[in-house]
Amino acid sequence: MKKLLFLVATLIILFSINSCKNENLDVKGTPEYFEEIKQWDQKRAERLKADDGWLNLVGRTWLKQGENKFGSSKENDIIIESGKVPANIGVFIFHDSTVTMKVNEGIEVLFNGNPVKEMVMIGDGKKDMTVFQYESIKWNLIVRDTLYGIRFRDLESEAVKNFKEIERFPVNEDWKVSADFEGYNPPKKIFVPNVLGQIDEEPSPGAIVFTKDNQTYRIDAIDAGDRLWLIFADRTSGEETYGGGRFLYTDSKADSAGKVIVDFNKAYNPPCVLTKFATCPLPPKENYIKLRITAGEKMYGENH
Repeated sequence: MKKLLFLVATLIILFSINSCKNENLDVKGTPEYFEEIKQWDQKRAERLKADDGWLNLVGRTWLKQGENKFGSSKENDIIIESGKVPANIGVFIFHDSTVTMKVNEGIEVLFNGNPVKEMVMIGDGKKDMTVFQYESIKWNLIVRDTLYGIRFRDLESEAVKNFKEIERFPVNEDWKVSADFEGYNPPKKIFVPNVLGQIDEEPSPGAIVFTKDNQTYRIDAIDAGDRLWLIFADRTSGEETYGGGRFLYTDSKADSAGKVIVDFNKAYNPPCVLTKFATCPLPPKENYIKLRITAGEKMYGENH
């Protein structure tokens, strides 16, 4: 119940800061910078359309304890509605925290290019580890806290074939800002909710602090190894941009002067904008910015 209340409060705050304005936005930057953003957009599209991208997701089912039969038949516990798959492929057996897949006789499922009949599936909650394939359909185990599920991809998905570029705000190099990095010692723990109503505790090594129109703003960053990950919402959220905020990475934690470059022209949509089968994090409450960040990707599709 506490997690649900936290999520509700999160969404209320998100929408309470929204403000849609009619305005003419400037286009500004050097030819080299415009080319940089063009290349960034192209690589972003390539990643989305890749075999492990977000566009080809076609299903996600949370497992129940015991047997979970899967295939195209409506009688299965897990129904695969995309691609050409048999009525009954096999069964996932979920016991405590272990998931074992068993494939029916006469069905060829591949793992690393080799046929497999039975295998324990592995997932670590962050990265999908074991991927299986039947013709154009791939699947893997995903773990989200106490939830264990199977997520399916169709490598011949219509969403990939019909993908159009994501609209963005006009490119303006003024949104590439040199921000201060204020480190936390020790790292601060921040609570990051997700669309399932779960809350993860993530370490934040510090905040990026920047000035816009004589006002100062700060965003708590999440440690992403050699980069900082920013999950934020602003006053475009729920209007021009996704209501659940946007993502942004910086290239490094800070230079010798304690500065970090934050390029909001590279702010991008969470995968939930592109598919209903993703489990996206939402901005922590510290990262609701009372500023219209008119840079980066706008909303795509109807998954507000």
